[in-house]
Amino acid sequence: MLCDRQIKKLVQEKDMIRPFADRLVQRGIVSYGVSSYGYDARVADEFKIFTNVDNAIVDPKNFSDSSFVDRRTHCCIIPPNSFTLARTVEYFRIPKDIFVLCVGKSTYARCGIIVNVTPLEPEWEGHVTLEFSNTTQLPAKIYANEGACQFLFFQIDEVCEMSYKDRGGKYMGQCGVTLPKICENES
Repeated sequence: MLCDRQIKKLVQEKDMIRPFADRLVQRGIVSYGVSSYGYDARVADEFKIFTNVDNAIVDPKNFSDSSFVDRRTHCCIIPPNSFTLARTVEYFRIPKDIFVLCVGKSTYARCGIIVNVTPLEPEWEGHVTLEFSNTTQLPAKIYANEGACQFLFFQIDEVCEMSYKDRGGKYMGQCGVTLPKICENES
């Protein structure tokens, strides 16, 4: 796992995170920026809040716009026992010898809010789509432009044979909140 010094150097050399906060920003907000062994990314002000007004079914193969409402706001209220999709403020470019895992921030976890992100594979790039699950019986608030989750960077000794870019991954270069996609050639 890479430490703060290594992350800063890698970002400078590879333009890996943009915009990049080279220190932890924390006064009066949910913190973001470089931490001891990771990078705390911010959530942007774009949210897709799931609702069941039209009795939609959440189906990854046939995703319906009636499943959510779009909001652009400085804070998002997630209904009880529901979830919201959002994205990072930061745009990531992952080098071929780096693998990235994401964990939630304890500030949100202590409020019953779980952040789910899949790994960032070697040579993937884009805004990261975030899922916030409100596990409580109460509405929960997420603050835009503040810390949302922590990315942990692992430098791999042996470079993978086929990166995300090499295989033409379907979420390559995503901008904004990206909904589920199914490729015709997937099994």
